[in-house]
Amino acid sequence: MIKTCLLLANLRESSVNSLKMRARVRLFRYTWGGWRDSLSIPNLAPKIVVRGLFSPMNVLQSACLFPKIFTVLAVCLACTSVAFSAPCDDDVWMVSTRRLPTICRMPLSAAIGIERLNPAVNCWERSDLQSLLDDPTRPLMIFIHGNRYSTADAKSQALQLARQAKRCCPDVAPVRTVVFSWPSEQDGILLRDGRIKYERAFADGHYFAWFLGHIEPQRPVAIMSYSFGSIITLEAFQDLVAAQRAGRSDVQPWTHRSGRTNLVFVAPAVRCDALSPRGPYRETLNCFNQLTLIINSEDRVLGFFPWIDCKQSLDALGHVGMPRSWLPTNVDFTTTNAATVIGKDHGLSVYLRSSVLARRICTGATENLVQP
Repeated sequence: MIKTCLLLANLRESSVNSLKMRARVRLFRYTWGGWRDSLSIPNLAPKIVVRGLFSPMNVLQSACLFPKIFTVLAVCLACTSVAFSAPCDDDVWMVSTRRLPTICRMPLSAAIGIERLNPAVNCWERSDLQSLLDDPTRPLMIFIHGNRYSTADAKSQALQLARQAKRCCPDVAPVRTVVFSWPSEQDGILLRDGRIKYERAFADGHYFAWFLGHIEPQRPVAIMSYSFGSIITLEAFQDLVAAQRAGRSDVQPWTHRSGRTNLVFVAPAVRCDALSPRGPYRETLNCFNQLTLIINSEDRVLGFFPWIDCKQSLDALGHVGMPRSWLPTNVDFTTTNAATVIGKDHGLSVYLRSSVLARRICTGATENLVQP
């Protein structure tokens, strides 16, 4: 009889759960010839792995009988938890506000954390804003995640998006992928957690505005916002419009910039009238050249959006969509209802697993993203 064992080694269940990062986990099977690599599962959370065929206690007992084997397996799991599974040449960066306080306006300066994926050693290293923006001719594809993302989740999703863009749009010039990572770890049950992150998203919009204000006007930029990321994006645009009107010289103007700006909203958790003629973000319409909107009318999480802000009680844009007439004629617009593909799920990884939706997301981000 063939039995399957998961790579848990002699790690305690609490330590595995505390990793909170997605790793490439390998399944091994034991045959008469010994242990054999059976299957590789990318992006599987270790805290889910402990619920496999053998419990952590059984694994510990087995480790006592086969200490050398399980020591080797422990090293394999530890390595895959820290870095990705294989060397890559992806140009992926992270801008993080996770350690910054809540603010109510765009700051004059911000101590944002910046890291880059070093493809030579396949690990993340600290960097700075100057290095991130060192080549003004290289387009940026900025990904803003939604709620309940850890730092490791954000990095993993950014790498997945960068590789999807290469596969879906092989003829597009190389882009630099940047994930804007904000403090969105789970904090309580769905509704309470949603309200906390809803308020925090407005604050991170101010930090994102400061970051965008340092990007050269001629550099092409794509912003792919998922769920609450759409609030961060629109708040940032609104801050930049106000800064330009006030004559601030410390940030670059964003309206009518020479570099192209593509906007992609996937299941946006922002009020449905955000860009309407009387909407709160009407003035931001000159901040982008193209909007690709992907909604899901069956999304069960977005269905709770009216209870997130009880003062407004409005549906989410990602739940009901918007008409083309709200946008200027010079702004390219496409909209897709992904309900028949996604169903009631609410997760970006589900969208990226669909070849049709992944291509639409990546095409919307990189289309015409070239130097003027």
